[in-house]
Amino acid sequence: MSEIGIGIIGGGYMGKAHAVAYACVGALFDTRLKPRLEMVAASSPASAERYRKAFGFARAAADWSDLVADPKVEAVVIASPQETHRAIVEAATSLGKPVFCEKPLGASLAEAEAITAAAESAGVVNMIGFNYIRTPASQYARRLVAEGEIGDVTWFRGEHTEDFYADPEMPASWRTEGEANGTMGDLAPHMINAALALIGPITGLMAEIETVHHDRGGVAVTNDDHAQMMCRFAGGAMGHLYFSRIATGRKMGYIYEITGTKGAIRFNQEDQNSLWLYRAEGPEAERGFRQILTGPAHPDYLPFCQGPGHGTGYQDQIAIEARDFLEAIADGTPRWPTFRDGLAVSQVVAAAQKSQATRQWQDVVQVKDMPQ
Repeated sequence: MSEIGIGIIGGGYMGKAHAVAYACVGALFDTRLKPRLEMVAASSPASAERYRKAFGFARAAADWSDLVADPKVEAVVIASPQETHRAIVEAATSLGKPVFCEKPLGASLAEAEAITAAAESAGVVNMIGFNYIRTPASQYARRLVAEGEIGDVTWFRGEHTEDFYADPEMPASWRTEGEANGTMGDLAPHMINAALALIGPITGLMAEIETVHHDRGGVAVTNDDHAQMMCRFAGGAMGHLYFSRIATGRKMGYIYEITGTKGAIRFNQEDQNSLWLYRAEGPEAERGFRQILTGPAHPDYLPFCQGPGHGTGYQDQIAIEARDFLEAIADGTPRWPTFRDGLAVSQVVAAAQKSQATRQWQDVVQVKDMPQ
């Protein structure tokens, strides 16, 4: 087994999640590459040293550029704010280093395009972090749709709703500054990614993007609180997506419903170990949605637990991402979702923003089909 030195940029919420994932992924999945927590960088040398001690890294970096340039860092994980992504990716890919980047890919469509071009021109392994679609239940839902188990899809409804800013008295923070930190930059990419993964490309949309609370403690809010869009998929299905950080009562409202000609699927991330499936078969009196509890028969469940219904959690999704990144590096072949898949999400976001500005339907730039 070969070791690989992992460098993580960012030690906060997501930096810690990735550090924990790389500390355990080799044991969970018996990966061919065994990750070594080589170096961590943060907003200051002092913060990096604190994270080094807490998470078990060998070394702390003075800044991200030192981490990227270090020869013992053989793969880079970016868990820092999106406005930092482009410079880090361009530096790492110029050295031929594989890069995993948290969503969104960049702070704008132009940045997402530049990031994708940098990785593809360098020919390096690249992945973007969309963790929620990796639950065993959602992986199974994706399989059911792809195999035609619910027939032709006619309708998709998805939402990503949380309530961390539902209280109008909540003070302003970095989350209320700048378009990239609003709901369309923060929450929307996850559900857009789910729609693309489950149903396929979005060809056109009509969006409304709104700031509900314009002032927080005397500080002007410069980004959006919630948004909605009607959309049309390349396969012909209609859809509706909604995103909100002011959805009172919602803690992790990553929810989707898929209607097909032979059945339907429902999922709610707040109950992430259940999938609800309807099949249009059998006596009418006995038809109805049935709850499927995830277990070892579902994708990527068994490495975490041998008991059906015992469940997996948030951190496990990050470990699955780490497994896929390591396997992509070992094989030298892409694993979904790549930067180009992240770019597809950025293109939908950009079309929604243009729709809001023009008050018209907008076409979405087409990208190549995503690998399965």
